[in-house]
Amino acid sequence: MKNINLKKSLVALTTAALVAALAVVIPTTARAAGPDCSGTALPKYPVYDVQLCKGTDQYGAKYEIAMPKKFNGTLLVWSHGIRKNSNLPAIPVVAPKGYLVDNSAEIAPTPDIAAKLLKQGFALAGSGVQTQGWNLAEQVLATTIVIDQAITTFPAIDRVASWGASLGGLSSQILAESNPGLGESVAPLCLSDSALTEITRAGDFLWGVKVLFDPTIKGGNYSPGAAGVAESYGDLVKVFTVMGKLQAALATGAWPDTSSATGKALAAAGVPSRSALLLLGLMAGIPTQSAHFDSVSGPEGALKLTFPLALSPALAILENGTNAAALAVLATQDVENQVGGAFFDNTKTDYTARVDGERVIFNAALSGNTVIDALLGALSAANPGAPRAVGNAAAIAKMQALHTNTGKINVPTILMVGMADPITPAGASQRLVDLYADQYAAEKAAAIKAYQSSRSYKTPTNKLLMLWNPTPASYTKFNEAGSPITSVPAAQGTNHCNFTSAQLVLVAKSLVQASNTGKLPSGGALYTAVRKAGNLSVDKGIRAPWLKSYGDNS
Repeated sequence: MKNINLKKSLVALTTAALVAALAVVIPTTARAAGPDCSGTALPKYPVYDVQLCKGTDQYGAKYEIAMPKKFNGTLLVWSHGIRKNSNLPAIPVVAPKGYLVDNSAEIAPTPDIAAKLLKQGFALAGSGVQTQGWNLAEQVLATTIVIDQAITTFPAIDRVASWGASLGGLSSQILAESNPGLGESVAPLCLSDSALTEITRAGDFLWGVKVLFDPTIKGGNYSPGAAGVAESYGDLVKVFTVMGKLQAALATGAWPDTSSATGKALAAAGVPSRSALLLLGLMAGIPTQSAHFDSVSGPEGALKLTFPLALSPALAILENGTNAAALAVLATQDVENQVGGAFFDNTKTDYTARVDGERVIFNAALSGNTVIDALLGALSAANPGAPRAVGNAAAIAKMQALHTNTGKINVPTILMVGMADPITPAGASQRLVDLYADQYAAEKAAAIKAYQSSRSYKTPTNKLLMLWNPTPASYTKFNEAGSPITSVPAAQGTNHCNFTSAQLVLVAKSLVQASNTGKLPSGGALYTAVRKAGNLSVDKGIRAPWLKSYGDNS
């Protein structure tokens, strides 16, 4: 940081503003004591000569600061992704061994990344946040406080760069938007969109699963408190059960025995369940490439062409949709408690318009226009057998008021996202790319106008680097019997925040370069670094669709 006193003043102002905004939900306590810096980073981070400071801020958020003996002047502040805000029993897929609420601090994406960065002389810091769940405001506050604590404890800190993943990526972006003076650069990874668009996307899919495959799924409007938590657990079990039944019957197209009257009518009409599942995914904007299904590969033999055309997209939706439905259940229950009621409302959603383009592309997998029209008719608002979800107006208003990003880029910013991330879709990052294009055009127009009066032209500095993590051209594996293999690691560009160590280190180094120079890497040096990191692209011709709820941008 070029001016520690100025930075600390900004921290104080930001903290005061956030506390005022959160006074209703965060208990006021006395200022916390300073951190305990008596320990070393071993054995948590296998690096020698590192001082590890641990503490709890005045609002109950745990934090850690790791300072290497050979410090290079830069502090990297990490914000972790969303964590469940209540304990979970043993639930297959989600939590096979159960889950206990985790408030531990996190200073890097992984201990391995932390060790690599500490060895290179970077100080690291991060908070565990007091309240888990969708807690953007608290996370921004906790990050602000840990920056303050770090520069108070270690005055040698000269520069601050922030980064985070998923919800932590969104909180990092919001901090940079609202208080750019608190850091020199930012890297929101696998960026989450707003609470409303993100959870609505998952909610669209969950609603379809409920309407067609199991009407006993509650899907929202959960009871307050512990009763609502129990209801959400019950929904998770039902979601995984019905997804298992759909998987078992994917080849035959049979419908689960839990299907609704609407679903059974479609089954009687000869509509395959896999086509219905695929349509639900397309309506919600779920990627049709998943961890193990690329939608282009088929086994040798009779299914060489049929598998990618008819089966693979549905299998991809099965993998990705299971994740999305779990998010919908857990996040909906959490946020409903925050806003005081149901916020998911699809009474005015036009699902037919949502799939205008996809119904052509995936016509074969959807079993043709007759089936598509039958499905859309069954899911229309006109069908009493497919009741729409009605939200609470006051809850929706509170939902819309939750912290989100405006798309304003104030400091050098690095985005990185998988093209088929099922939780935080690439479209959330694309939105920032598009909004910044408008911002940069306005800055350029202002520079031209200034030139007309001063005859001195200063080209605006580019402040955005977009790193796309694409899926391979083909990656689905088959055994000798022609069955797909799902035990192999997820393909690059798929799953949630599925980055390699090399990709994460590239982001960290680029982030530091930007904090040191005020400029993002570019040209040959950037292309070389991207190539060495593997499976990344800076191609400006790549585009991802915005989330479906943005309407015209879908």
